[in-house]
Amino acid sequence: MGVLEEKPRRLGGGQSRCPYCGLLQERVATLDQDWVLLEPDMKPLAHTVPAEHRWIELSDGRVTVYGVCPPDQSQRCRIDHRLACPAQPLPDLWPWLTSLRGENARRAKRQDDQEPPPPPEEWPDAG
Repeated sequence: MGVLEEKPRRLGGGQSRCPYCGLLQERVATLDQDWVLLEPDMKPLAHTVPAEHRWIELSDGRVTVYGVCPPDQSQRCRIDHRLACPAQPLPDLWPWLTSLRGENARRAKRQDDQEPPPPPEEWPDAG
């Protein structure tokens, strides 16, 4: 079987290149014995990131989603590389905002399709 070391070896995370943009992304273990690809060397303030996209680093190097709202104003977090990847579409972070943007696009199109009102027959005296 081989010689057993004093401590069992853990699979290291490391960095790899994103298949979409070619930039580095960091592979980090989660509390759920899974992996997540995070943006390297970026730790924004947690309150600026939507709750379901905040990855907080634990003392053992693993990360977990931090959904506390509102977080401490000085708390830092990590984000998925896919949020920062220039070659991938941004996910729907706020569905209500996406709906609003879609409705505004339809309203703007309807507004562009309408004929402008005719000018008044007599212009007001602007003095």
